[in-house]
Amino acid sequence: MSRSASRHVLDNPALASLTGPHSRFAERHGRVLRYPVDVSPWFALPDDPDADDWADLAALAGPGGEVPLLGFHGDVPAGWETTQRIEGVQFVDDGLAAAPDAQAVRLGPADVPEMLDLVARTRPGPFERRTVELGTYLGIYREGTLVAMAGERLHPPGWTEISAVCTDPAVRGQRLATRLILAVAHGIRERGETPFLHTGAANTGAVRLYESLGFRLRRRTAFLAARAPERDAAPAA
Repeated sequence: MSRSASRHVLDNPALASLTGPHSRFAERHGRVLRYPVDVSPWFALPDDPDADDWADLAALAGPGGEVPLLGFHGDVPAGWETTQRIEGVQFVDDGLAAAPDAQAVRLGPADVPEMLDLVARTRPGPFERRTVELGTYLGIYREGTLVAMAGERLHPPGWTEISAVCTDPAVRGQRLATRLILAVAHGIRERGETPFLHTGAANTGAVRLYESLGFRLRRRTAFLAARAPERDAAPAA
């Protein structure tokens, strides 16, 4: 059995999403895929990228373009510059007390300005104008203002990532994020899928929270960003 054939879909979740349930979003160059820039920043390399794949990645990113990659542990080729590498962890559902929440409301395109405002105040990670199209997003309002939200991002077959978990600092300590995580997880389970999520390995507060809720550490991963060469690389002969 080849190495790629033995890999789990969560080992390369962006690729599994863009070749599976999220294929409608996929922008492709050769074997390399990406989301539209106003949906999500993630690019996806094949499991064992070769020189042609890196050239295709450079072509898809554009000269000098920055490329975020999830779960890539190797070295970037000559001509590329690693601009960020953050050690991360991947958690999977292992007994969540998932349940709907009476105060959680479904968010949609009309709510995007408020969602972007909350993201700007809390910085939970990448969230763009069309990110809401990736899946279900739930929010909690206080006095007409969106103060907490969580939703679905990557979608490998059989799995859905919980992401964009954030709470306005003014209402922290009320378990709003916990309630929304469990409500989003409930919807994922209702589809017959399994929730998973990522966070930084150094974010010990989030790690403790996820473990207390019933998530189990599946693997250590990495969040890598690299800058493509200023000129398009030609595919290897």
